[in-house]
Amino acid sequence: MAPAATPEARAAHWRSVYTTRPPTSRSWYQAEPRVSLALLDALGVGPQTAVLDVGGGASFLADRLVARGFRDVTVLDVAEEALAEVAGRLGGDPRVTLLCSDLLAFAPTRRYGCWHDRAVLHFLTEDELPAYQAVLRRALDPGGAVVVGAFAPDGPEQCSGLPVRRYDPPGLLAALGPGFEAVASEREEHRTPTGAVQPFAWLAARRTG
Repeated sequence: MAPAATPEARAAHWRSVYTTRPPTSRSWYQAEPRVSLALLDALGVGPQTAVLDVGGGASFLADRLVARGFRDVTVLDVAEEALAEVAGRLGGDPRVTLLCSDLLAFAPTRRYGCWHDRAVLHFLTEDELPAYQAVLRRALDPGGAVVVGAFAPDGPEQCSGLPVRRYDPPGLLAALGPGFEAVASEREEHRTPTGAVQPFAWLAARRTG
């Protein structure tokens, strides 16, 4: 996101992306969220856990969690068109809640046992990190789990026309703010639909404070 981006500007940008590009042409398209699921397993996140997938877009994570027996999955995204794709696949499954909101302006009305973020954090500027951290702390249960993935230090410098900040696992932990402990990390070589390789750094962490 550009430093001066407003919630309205972010919504307009991502709505345009989702309405002009078919699913399998988007660089982040991934039919199987392998690393996400592996790190959820590393944290012991099971079907009884309420999961919040922030910036989830049209990701297949909700589908895979429901298939695993999860009963409380929430997908948050700024683009209603992205959420409509999830709704179309899952057919109004009552185990999945779809929320259209800008993440930095999101005011949680409940807590979740797990926060999942694939490729939202790396769009945030340093000035926007405190807002991200505040929403994370309001939304996540004490002792809750976090799985976060962002472009690695040797990853792309831009995505969908926007600049990004690149992270290694210690940087991801620092970006979450105080009160989190690293549990596991992983590197992913994500292959885009065009065949390009995008290195990702992933972190699994637990809230300790």
